[in-house]
Amino acid sequence: MWKEFREFAMKGNVIDLAVGIIIGAAFGKIVTSLVNDIIMPPIGLLLGKVDFSSLYINLSGQEFASLAEAVKAGAPVIKYGAFISSIIDFLIVAFVIFLVVKQINRLKKQEAAAEPDQKECPYCKSEVALSATRCPFCTSDLK
Repeated sequence: MWKEFREFAMKGNVIDLAVGIIIGAAFGKIVTSLVNDIIMPPIGLLLGKVDFSSLYINLSGQEFASLAEAVKAGAPVIKYGAFISSIIDFLIVAFVIFLVVKQINRLKKQEAAAEPDQKECPYCKSEVALSATRCPFCTSDLK
């Protein structure tokens, strides 16, 4: 059983997946910092010096000066500012992944176009497989 697990874990796909997850987690931290530290402050400034991380709806009915005080007191709150930041995080990550996948697909198409899998029969001009020794259309011998 240990041998089977080791073979499974050492397959290239599993290791690639692990590396992808680690890089993805690090990328997520970078995007979160980008959104919270670079994108949201100018947006908040444009909207009247609003700090999105401190936006909340107090459900307790008591008055609190800040989100931190409400959380410290254990009051039920809806942190919609943090939710807005999370949505922007998601949109940025999704857009970057879209761009990466689009580029990979473009490179795959170029590779596929560069390597023909068929050749033309010199006698009947039909497309035949590269490995064919006889044309399936005119039955001519192919060299």
